[in-house]
Amino acid sequence: MIRLVIADDHPVVRAGLNALFSLEEDFKVVAEATSPEEAVNAAERENPDVVLMDLQFGAGDTPTGVDATRHIRALDAAPYVLVLTNYDSDADILGAVEAGASGYLLKDAPPHELIAAVRAAAAGESALAPVITSRLLDRLRTPRVSLSSREIEVLELVSAGHSNTDIGAELFITETTVKSHLAHIYSKLDVASRTAAISTARQRGILR
Repeated sequence: MIRLVIADDHPVVRAGLNALFSLEEDFKVVAEATSPEEAVNAAERENPDVVLMDLQFGAGDTPTGVDATRHIRALDAAPYVLVLTNYDSDADILGAVEAGASGYLLKDAPPHELIAAVRAAAAGESALAPVITSRLLDRLRTPRVSLSSREIEVLELVSAGHSNTDIGAELFITETTVKSHLAHIYSKLDVASRTAAISTARQRGILR
């Protein structure tokens, strides 16, 4: 029996997932979570095999599904985490994988693909949607245009309107280091300004 926690802030999504897994004899939904904190608590309390994790809970909520994934994977006898989200930017994918997610699916995945992915995650296997695998392979094939996770963090804060000083404080790095990251970003994206960097990153799917 695969014990499953569903973490999503939308009641309709949770209800739909519950209905889907109730049709499978080898699944049992042991808890639902409406926030990252609830997801971590449920993972500690229920000892599930897999946590099905959304990335964004509410508008700009902190912590995020990535934060919850990192906490869950650090638990003793940690369950596997399978991300199920609407977002497919490089920043989202890399953040989730680096936090320890075993798989990454988009919410428009067909039911049979989702069920197979959860079974794979429960068995300790990787479960990436084809579009996500393609995106990661593209990054490996074209490293010259790939930003590091730290560079993506810097660029995300730039796109939110933060100054270099604010970014340094947020990421606990010096303003000089922020400027260095920006210089590398400009070089990799072949741009000369913050605005152009944001625009190009969005066009390439690096940022939402």
